[in-house]
Amino acid sequence: MTEKKLGKVTHYFGKISVAIIELTDETLSVGETIHVKGHTSDFTQKVDSMQIEHQNVLKAEIGQSIGTKVIAHAHENDIVYKVIE
Repeated sequence: MTEKKLGKVTHYFGKISVAIIELTDETLSVGETIHVKGHTSDFTQKVDSMQIEHQNVLKAEIGQSIGTKVIAHAHENDIVYKVIE
């Protein structure tokens, strides 16, 4: 199992557990696994759904920012990796 840098968390909405992730290095599709790592964050999860501008999307490209529900608290500037099985 390897990891490739995907992007970084630019915002976290605590009440609804949603992280905004800016994709800088890789594309991301629903069903893929991400690893969020920061000073106090370190968790891995499958992406069940994601949105761009409040619209559900199945795939996001480099340069886009997506919102996705996360299983733990994420912080701004946490690095997000795509887990390659």
